Amino acid sequence: MAVNLAKQRMLEGKPAIGAEVALGSALSAELVSAMGFDFVVVDNQHGRWDDESTMWAFRSIALGPAVPMARVRQNDYGAIGRLLDCGAMGVIVPMVNSVAEAEAAANAMRYPPRGGRSGGPFGTGFLGPDYEKWIDDEVFLAVQIETIRAVERADEIMAVDGIDGCWIGPGDLGKSMGIDRGSEAHTAAVRRAIEACHKTNKIPGISIGTAEEAQRWIDEDCLFVTAGYDKGWVIEGAEQTLRMLGRL
Repeated sequence: MAVNLAKQRMLEGKPAIGAEVALGSALSAELVSAMGFDFVVVDNQHGRWDDESTMWAFRSIALGPAVPMARVRQNDYGAIGRLLDCGAMGVIVPMVNSVAEAEAAANAMRYPPRGGRSGGPFGTGFLGPDYEKWIDDEVFLAVQIETIRAVERADEIMAVDGIDGCWIGPGDLGKSMGIDRGSEAHTAAVRRAIEACHKTNKIPGISIGTAEEAQRWIDEDCLFVTAGYDKGWVIEGAEQTLRMLGRL
């Protein structure tokens, strides 16, 4: 049985720090997991992943200490189930703007009677035997609160049974509000989503690309936090090398 140690940390009130991988390389996912992150998110929405590479990425992540998770392309029953059947222990669902959309995500995430997930976990053997008996307790479902419409309905969305937490998308939230990310109104909206998690006893999280920003929101009670992604680290490392050699 595979224990979702990232979820366990969050339920204990401790922050789980994760990374995103988008380059489509299972080796990249393995290297990132080995660094010591609590979870690694295979970004199927914006990253260069297909079904097969995603499946191998989950196995590669599991070679290290991190929990394999994924962001699904869209809020779709079949797409969510397929990620779970390949071995995801956490799923992030983008653009959840209503109670009905949150209920649809929750239904896809767990087996009856807790949800409506279909049996057939063909790619989960690496997680351990008797998968269907224990997985509903170990999976983690985060919905993305990333529009002002979602923020305004955040209390209702986060109250949906089966939703474990949120993963605030600050970039798209700013776009939906027509304001700059980090402005006073934008920050207030992010805090409103975090407060909705507190009211409903769910786990607040946020998508962040730097350690500095991640620490800022951990200090504001976010527990499900990403602190960077493989593409950004490749660029950052290359720039640092060229700068040290006087080429930038």
